[in-house]
Amino acid sequence: ARRGILFVLSSPSGAGKTTLSRRLLAAEPQVRMSVSVTTRKARPGEIDGVHYHFIDEGEFRRRVAAGELLEWANVFGRLYGTPKAPVMQWLDAGHDVLFDIDWQGAQQLAAVTELARDLVRVFILPPDGPTLHARLVARAQDAHDVVAERMKKAAGEISHWHEYDYVVVNRDLEAAAEEIRAVLLAERVRRTRRHGLQGFVARLLRDL
Repeated sequence: ARRGILFVLSSPSGAGKTTLSRRLLAAEPQVRMSVSVTTRKARPGEIDGVHYHFIDEGEFRRRVAAGELLEWANVFGRLYGTPKAPVMQWLDAGHDVLFDIDWQGAQQLAAVTELARDLVRVFILPPDGPTLHARLVARAQDAHDVVAERMKKAAGEISHWHEYDYVVVNRDLEAAAEEIRAVLLAERVRRTRRHGLQGFVARLLRDL
């Protein structure tokens, strides 16, 4: 038996964290995805309650004031946050919870004393600047001025890489996905996460 892991993936926009999150969920169906609340509008193909919970700013501020969010941040003028209740329920039940959040959210999670032992942070880097720009353009989700703004902010986001436990360079999607899954599998068997290990070893020694 073990307690679940708070598994955080962060990256500058366009480096691949959303795609890699989906790959991890497909490979590890027992992992639960933390669905953030946000004040931004849904993009084509996004479903309320699946990709995000889309709410207005008034409701977002109410949840912040009520302590219903584990973390929240202002990203490109839109508010994003993590609902607390489902995350705590999943952790207590031994499920791992995946977070697709930025460095601001990761910092706030790390500051929650009761969650610090459960937190595993992975930062995803692009191989170079031109590749990052090409991926942002290829998404075809943002206007050219928005892409330019995201590129300007990328350096500031990348400067927080050293705050993370692991760093993955996304040169090849398959290789990066394998590295991220390897981190999760290793963290699951960390001695300090396994509640019943001491009793198991004691019984094992009695049988020898």
